[in-house]
Amino acid sequence: MSIAKIIEISSDSSLSFQDAIEAGITRAEKKLKNVKGAWISEQKLTIEKGRISSYRVIMRVSFVLD
Repeated sequence: MSIAKIIEISSDSSLSFQDAIEAGITRAEKKLKNVKGAWISEQKLTIEKGRISSYRVIMRVSFVLD
C-alpha cells in the first residue's frame, strides 16, 4: 500500500503559463521524492501598462511517501 501527499505551490514566469508550470514541477522534483502528478488549480496574470508582465500558476503536486 502506498500513501500520497499533496502540496500546493505557486510558480511565476515572465514567458508563459507553460513555462511557469515547468519551472514549478522542476523545483518540486528537486525538493520532493516520488513526484507522481500535478494539476493546475489557478492561473493568474499580472498586467503592467496594459501588457502581461508575468504568468502565475497555483498547482497541487502529489508525491508518494516512502
